[in-house]
Amino acid sequence: MATHKTWGMKTLAVDIGGSGVKALVLDEAGEPQTNRSRVDTPQPATPEKIVGAIAQLASDQTFDRVSVGFPGVVRQGIIGTAVNLDASWIGFDLGITLTEKLGKPVRVANDADIQGLGAISGQGIELVVTLGTGFGSALFVDGRLVPNLEMGHHPFRKDETYEQQLGRAALESIGKKRWNRRLEKAIATLEHLFNYNRLYIGGGEAKQVTLGLPANVTLVGNIMGLLGGIALWRD
Repeated sequence: MATHKTWGMKTLAVDIGGSGVKALVLDEAGEPQTNRSRVDTPQPATPEKIVGAIAQLASDQTFDRVSVGFPGVVRQGIIGTAVNLDASWIGFDLGITLTEKLGKPVRVANDADIQGLGAISGQGIELVVTLGTGFGSALFVDGRLVPNLEMGHHPFRKDETYEQQLGRAALESIGKKRWNRRLEKAIATLEHLFNYNRLYIGGGEAKQVTLGLPANVTLVGNIMGLLGGIALWRD
């Protein structure tokens, strides 16, 4: 159990996405202390360019520690997958690199996991999916995270994955109406698969959801991808 004092600690919460890198500062209770700032995700989205973008966002902020949501598998700050960024991320130690760059302690986790930490009630089986450039996912059992689920790359229908069927490219290709019909089928499939108590749908494209949702499905704001960052520092 940690013995250090956290009262008054400010956390810079960062969310790395396929189209944008966002940041804001949270107090020790997880309440926003600044407006959200954003820069476009640099192309190519290499570690060096993303780290530079984060440093840019952090340059005019006051904070004591950093939480980062990354769109892929993360193990102890080291990147395992980065399907929607650049292949050079694989094996990159983002935690140590940012700690050295910013001069503050850094914790890194999957972005959907962080979004879930900001949204869940902590009761029963709760599933989180994020709709954006890709398709993120996180699973919680009585508030305990099952890390790095990465369901987006699993088969869904017509020999395509959830991400291929419901990512931003699919939305732009087939239009909102057909995309919502696909999402409705995905919700039914996921309920049978996980028997969840509640499903949360977030991410940048959650605003495109127009279908009538079941009573146990909740839309959450994309800001949860930042607000959940404070949970990485709870012992």
